[in-house]
Amino acid sequence: MEGRLREVHAALDACRACPDMIGPVVHGPPVVSSIFLVGQAPGPREGSFGRPFAWTAGKTLFRWFESAFGADEETVRARIYMAAVARCFPGKAKGGGDRKPDPEEIDRCRAFLEREVQILRPKLLLPVGTLAITQVMGEATPLAEIVGRQLRLRYHGVEMDMIALPHPSGASTWHRTEPGRSLLEKALRLIARHPEIRATFGTGR
Repeated sequence: MEGRLREVHAALDACRACPDMIGPVVHGPPVVSSIFLVGQAPGPREGSFGRPFAWTAGKTLFRWFESAFGADEETVRARIYMAAVARCFPGKAKGGGDRKPDPEEIDRCRAFLEREVQILRPKLLLPVGTLAITQVMGEATPLAEIVGRQLRLRYHGVEMDMIALPHPSGASTWHRTEPGRSLLEKALRLIARHPEIRATFGTGR
């Protein structure tokens, strides 16, 4: 299984399909896991570090996980497979902030996501941020209607549980104000209690 993931990563590394995207391709290691995290796209710093969630938003995300089930960043990276809707930095938006990948760029990267899901057949999906949640759900869903719930769904042909998280960006106030703060706490409790988290991290919380 790890070898098949390495093949996907090699294909990702060789991909030059999106002319407006800024390389390098960013992906995590070929972690064989029943837990699948999918983010939006790398930011401007992740390429230099060579791994997703390597800057400010990542520090917040890993702090959430440590508070929920006691695992530090390196342990989480070693035991949860990390993917994204797009694997290259989309560049800056004209109005400021990072540009969101466009539908064509998302479609080109979707084939890699599908292969990863088919290989791992995860039991728990953690989409992080509005774009990832939208791609998983197949439609735009307000964060207040999806964060703090556990759903059963089919993603790329595989049935699994899903617990969504807001994006941990410092530019977002959603997770720091109500109802976002309480819904985030509820989502983290659901994640901590999930059987796959307990089995993977040896927790009984």
